Amino acid sequence: MSALRKVLVVDDDPVVGKSFERVLSVKGYAVITAENGQQALDKLASENFDVVFTDIRMPGMDGLEVAERVKASQPWLPVVIVTGYGTQANEDRAEAAGVSGFVRKPLSPALIEYSTRKALLERDSDVSRHAAPEAAEAAQGAEAGRLQQSATVNGWLKNVALFVAAPFIGLAYILAFPFVGLGMIAWMGAQAAARHHTLNKMGKIAGRAGLFIAAPFIGLAYVLIFPIVGLAMLVWMGARALVTRPESK
Repeated sequence: MSALRKVLVVDDDPVVGKSFERVLSVKGYAVITAENGQQALDKLASENFDVVFTDIRMPGMDGLEVAERVKASQPWLPVVIVTGYGTQANEDRAEAAGVSGFVRKPLSPALIEYSTRKALLERDSDVSRHAAPEAAEAAQGAEAGRLQQSATVNGWLKNVALFVAAPFIGLAYILAFPFVGLGMIAWMGAQAAARHHTLNKMGKIAGRAGLFIAAPFIGLAYVLIFPIVGLAMLVWMGARALVTRPESK
């Protein structure tokens, strides 16, 4: 392990403390013991621990009060209750205090090691969950600062570029303005010519369409009127011939 994990065992029976030390010391843990609740709180005030195991029945302060006071002052520190007198009332009180679990006597090496690793895994998981939002917030703040700095630099470069280019842009406007004006006049003339040509073309098309529609009616009129016109012409010619005939001597 990269660093020793410190385990505090609180029990008035020294055999329990020795059992934890014998099992955990070979696994890379540092085991510190306390004979009562007050001694445990004194050690917690002066040292940092990674997990606390406490018995319930002890002279003076019992293990449940130890757990409550530890969780009140160091809520991130896992506390495991070790007892041979488990009751529902004790379990309810311990759970309300926020303990990590219970270990019931008699203890075995496997149970000691398992409960220690379980409590530490829960502690590391809680630390990661609390640290993740803070790390994310810090990363977001750094990213926002970087973006703001980048935007400031980009804005400054843009202003410098506009300042340098302004005389050339003005000169280009002065040189191009006459050509732009002539181009606009030519474009307007072309548009007017196109409109005039379009109107003439539309007039011719309308005239031809009118003739095409009127042609049958004109032909019918010729058919109906032609005999009458012919008879009228014959009558007129006969009358003229009578009027102009020479008188007999």
